[in-house]
Amino acid sequence: MESERNSPVTRWSCLAVPVMFMMGAGAAWATDPADVPVKTLGTVTVVGTRPTSLPTQIPTTIEGVTGAEVAERINASDSEDALKYFPSLLVRKRYIGDYDHAVLATRASGTNNSARSLVYADGILLSNLLGNGATFTPRWGMVTPEEIERVDVLYGPFSAAYSGNSVGAVVDYVTRMPSGFEAHARVSSFGEDFSVYGTNDSYGGWQASTSIGDRRGNWSWWLNYNRLDSDSHPIGFANRLISAGTPGSVGTPVTGAIAGRDPRNRDWLILGATNQIHTLQDHAKAKLAYDFSPTLRFSYTLGWWQNEAVRDSQSYLRDAGGTSIYDGNINVDGRSYALTATDFAPSRGELRHVMHGVSAKTNTQGAWDWEFAASLYDFDKDIGRAPIVAPFALGCGRAGCITDQHGTGWNAVALKGTWRPHGVGGEHLVDFGYQREGYRLRTRVANTNDWIDGVAGDRIAAFRGNTELQSLYAQDTWRFAQDWRTTLGIRFEDWQAFGGAIGNAAGTLPFAERTAQYFSPKAALAYQVAPLWTLKASVGRAVRTPTVAELYQGSIAAGAIVNNDPTLLPEKSWTGELSAERELTRGSLRATLFHEDTRDALYSQVNVAAGLTVTTIQNVDHIRTTGGELAYQLADAGLAGLDLSGSLTFAHSIIVANDNFPASVGKAQPRVPDWRANMLASYRWGDNWTTTLGARYSGKQYNQLDNSDPNGASYLGLSDFFVVDARVRYRHNAGWAEPSRPNNRMTPQITAALGIDNLNDAKYWAFHPYAQRTYTAEVGVDF
Repeated sequence: MESERNSPVTRWSCLAVPVMFMMGAGAAWATDPADVPVKTLGTVTVVGTRPTSLPTQIPTTIEGVTGAEVAERINASDSEDALKYFPSLLVRKRYIGDYDHAVLATRASGTNNSARSLVYADGILLSNLLGNGATFTPRWGMVTPEEIERVDVLYGPFSAAYSGNSVGAVVDYVTRMPSGFEAHARVSSFGEDFSVYGTNDSYGGWQASTSIGDRRGNWSWWLNYNRLDSDSHPIGFANRLISAGTPGSVGTPVTGAIAGRDPRNRDWLILGATNQIHTLQDHAKAKLAYDFSPTLRFSYTLGWWQNEAVRDSQSYLRDAGGTSIYDGNINVDGRSYALTATDFAPSRGELRHVMHGVSAKTNTQGAWDWEFAASLYDFDKDIGRAPIVAPFALGCGRAGCITDQHGTGWNAVALKGTWRPHGVGGEHLVDFGYQREGYRLRTRVANTNDWIDGVAGDRIAAFRGNTELQSLYAQDTWRFAQDWRTTLGIRFEDWQAFGGAIGNAAGTLPFAERTAQYFSPKAALAYQVAPLWTLKASVGRAVRTPTVAELYQGSIAAGAIVNNDPTLLPEKSWTGELSAERELTRGSLRATLFHEDTRDALYSQVNVAAGLTVTTIQNVDHIRTTGGELAYQLADAGLAGLDLSGSLTFAHSIIVANDNFPASVGKAQPRVPDWRANMLASYRWGDNWTTTLGARYSGKQYNQLDNSDPNGASYLGLSDFFVVDARVRYRHNAGWAEPSRPNNRMTPQITAALGIDNLNDAKYWAFHPYAQRTYTAEVGVDF
């Protein structure tokens, strides 16, 4: 992902460690990265750039990419696009600006397991751990591509500094903080040609961003504003199984229904396109830092994100007069079907989220260093409006319903320490700390007389609950011999769930409180076999506790809470990996074997053993995943200016035991494909032009636990895919960032880029359709 030449970061062993922390190269926060030398210490690469917050001293797999590389090589309209070519990662992004389903998948976790990964920006948690699933996506909108300094990914739960949600991966975004005055502006447009079922249309939008920052004395600051206006393709389709129709002449005869097969290969009819989304998003970010001394810095971050979403539908059905049909009884080829208002129901969303983060940290390079950090993510406004709710959920009046999540959010506090008993570069580096994370879910559903502009009336339903995780951890990185290094860690967690309740129009019923404690050991070992060869082994336990939404599920029937498991257990995983890394003249090659053994995995399923028919969150007894990964990166790969990177992953993920649903035993874990691969080739034509060609592949996967959905090329299915991306970028005045700046003035740099994602126009699905061929054009200016 990174190349040595023309890159602020050099990574030869997948471990990026700041110079100021590992080599004692001075403690000045204001040090210009260009003045910091790049050095190597054993199996750790030391780099001169703003550091990641990941624990890079641990000898395990970390991959990274810089913001400069993202801007040069990737068509990045959203911050999650920076992860597009990372080994074994996939973000289920359906369209540009996808804010509620863009879930991260990792080696042994699919896109329905959002709580099995962690995403941070400058130490602030962006992962939405209020629930686990497609609708609990990380808050990607709190970071824009233009402000990314670098992105790093830690694979697996091998650091004691992270909760069990790190079982898949930890993603760390480091955003820009200026060392002098700088200003940036960017505008882009995009368009997609989309053709699925009876929809054949073009969708597009535009994006504009501006940012400014400066450093004067001990103060530094950064301001960023971004607006996105995007029209998505339809992401849903109204349908009926042909077998569900009643033979006869009842209903209005209609044409336009499209015959096909559903994921289970049953004959069905597609009746129309739904959830065509127009989203208007605003993002603003303010960051402030003050250096009390060369070794003590205070930082504050304020993030603000607003979204207005309008979801519309289009019926394919026409009566004899050509009028579009949206409800009532219809007749298709001699079979009658009943349309409901929910088949084509529109909806609207109004969201305003606010994020705060403060930190104070020392960088003494002495025996001790400390850090205090606190953050808050608040659903200041989160309202959904619909003329009627989904058919299984509550049933409100004809005028409409309002769903309000005001008061929902999460907060975190951490106190971390580093102890170097033998000084910088000594045998031991000890990390320890205390962390507290709290999650608060508040949902109220009410009637309204006007679903578009009306106010909330009588309550229909309400859900609430809290979880809290307090943790203590310690880990020691010990260089016990010249070519050997190990990290041993332990994490203790105290988990609580409290304040849970579910309500309807008649009243509210509480859930019982729960508490539990867990220990999670970690270990890693690295051996420098030869100057260019390193072997690494890592193992770690992760306990992923149930989220608020998983715990406080269910409904009220006959005055009691039903369809809820009060003894829902946490997921408990043991994960291990073994890697061999080879430094090349201008790159690196890595081969990794990984294994994950998970007990009590949390999935939505029907408890067949108990004779139930309702789908609820339950524990799947045992899932086992074994696989391998190859990753490489080469700079000037046989030709000056040509950079290559790529990866290949195989995963065999099987459900070993599941007493509640025996038909799933021996079947593949949902949404974990057998093969994944990507490749990125970038060529620099002198100082001004760069062309890039990328490819991404994902193999066969299923959505159902019993793998009863073999037809992935369908709405509600999960398909394999192969897509190709292309980008051409031009820079005018490429030498603008050189030190020669008379009178502190900089010559502006102009950039322009054209890109195509899904160049081969593949039609592929992850329950919803992915974007088809999409064109992008952007122009930027930097001072």
